[in-house]
Amino acid sequence: MAEDGNAWWQSAVIYEIALVSFQDSNGDGKGDIAGLMSRIEYLSWLGVDAIWLTPIYKSPFRDLGYDISDYCAIDPAFGDLDAFDRLLTALHARDIRLILDLVPNHTADDHAWFVDSSSSRDSAKADWYIWADAAENGGPPNNWMSRFGGSGWEWCEARRQYYYHSFLVEQPDLNWRNQQVREAIADVMRFWLDRGVDGFRVDASAVLIKDQHLRDNPPNQQAHGKPPPQRQTPVFTDDRPETMQCIEFIRSVIDDYPGRLLCGEVQGKTDRIGHFYGTERPRLHLPLNFALLDTRWDALSLQAAIDAYFNALSEHAWPVWVIGGHDKQRIASKLGEPQMRALAMLVMTLRGTPFLYMGDEIGRKRVPIPSASVRDPFEKLVPGYDLCRDPERAPMRWDDSAKGGFTTGKPWLPLGPESMANVTEQRRDDRSILALFRALIAVRREHAALRDGRYQPIRSRDEVLAFARTLDEQKVIVALNIAAEPRKWTCRDGSHLLLSTHLDRPPAPLAHGSILLRGNEGVIIGSGTHDASLDSTSR
Repeated sequence: MAEDGNAWWQSAVIYEIALVSFQDSNGDGKGDIAGLMSRIEYLSWLGVDAIWLTPIYKSPFRDLGYDISDYCAIDPAFGDLDAFDRLLTALHARDIRLILDLVPNHTADDHAWFVDSSSSRDSAKADWYIWADAAENGGPPNNWMSRFGGSGWEWCEARRQYYYHSFLVEQPDLNWRNQQVREAIADVMRFWLDRGVDGFRVDASAVLIKDQHLRDNPPNQQAHGKPPPQRQTPVFTDDRPETMQCIEFIRSVIDDYPGRLLCGEVQGKTDRIGHFYGTERPRLHLPLNFALLDTRWDALSLQAAIDAYFNALSEHAWPVWVIGGHDKQRIASKLGEPQMRALAMLVMTLRGTPFLYMGDEIGRKRVPIPSASVRDPFEKLVPGYDLCRDPERAPMRWDDSAKGGFTTGKPWLPLGPESMANVTEQRRDDRSILALFRALIAVRREHAALRDGRYQPIRSRDEVLAFARTLDEQKVIVALNIAAEPRKWTCRDGSHLLLSTHLDRPPAPLAHGSILLRGNEGVIIGSGTHDASLDSTSR
């Protein structure tokens, strides 16, 4: 595989795959490694540079595999280590890198570490998890809550103590104050890095350390209408200062392997994201940023969100933009396909690394999940808040058949109506949103200004979001009409159209330096030399 240097991710397009929902090869209704192998041609055709897999380790699979029984084994439902090695070789042969999910905060309760730790206060791993004595009344040590509802503490009769679980009761939290735990996770990382994986996405990286004094979390003053786990302000369980030391330790391990990526799930508002990069000591290469998902969809709000994010980053921090994920509601359901096209152009042209989630490229919407088919433990434990994640985790639709080309058996989650978007139909349509994503990835690869250029804001007016990317003497302008009605966009003479989200305008010079943007249309415009007077506001 060609080596592009230590910063390959700065020009990469990264594609998240929930393996269980990507492609089944044996008819058991669950995706697997062999199924993914059969779809490498698609990934190469689309043009993505790396894939990130949700956990594929041995697991009882209560929470999409984030409850891990063995960090160094592939779950038999997916394959085995030999199959994984063949997958890695096949991906690298296509110049596609592989990123694994690293889950350092917790294990499954049937992991050998927890079995040992829970057996006795004198066991070899007695201090590997977060244990505490009961309160004076015999109840939990404090008021900390699980993200899946109820107390975060569970009684263990063998130890006559409680253990803490940020998530499911079957997902006990590791004790990151214990150096042996840190070294054990480092060994896990080295196991996979030595096999050739190209990096990790760190799950729940902001919650690795909890308050050592076990102080109660205060109530959330904005809790009205929110589910019970959000009715506290988690100041003593989330984003503790010592957590940064844990991330720095994880980064020190990966830095022994040149050219490997460390990205991570972080928490907090935009103005907090910068500290996950680190300054004196490096932390994450790419703290995942969900601003485009969480912002009101209008030109002024988007302009402000983009500016706030860039302002939160240090000069040398590389930006990242995420438009979907296994825990996030499908953005296509919020925007509809016309504006989903605008989002596609936006994420592929902003300065930074774009992350897609499988199905985003076909404009996949939320799949209706009947109550009897729900698998998401959050929905089962905290129902009634429209936060079920199964609609996003439903299997890919490769065609319009009853089983979607995903499986020959019964899919583990419903695929939704046969009329929903599918890959085969869209590959035949040279103006589909899939064709647009592919074209955008190609244009991004062809124009260095879109990969490496500085970001120059242009004042958004009349629901047109606009900015420029500049590199040396190259300048590319992006103009996105967020409105459903036409808007005239004016630019300097000598400009030429590179791409329209409608995919029906051939590349051509723009007459009189202007273009009529149709409703919901975005364009990429080449503009030759750039205006150096704007550099003071560029990023």
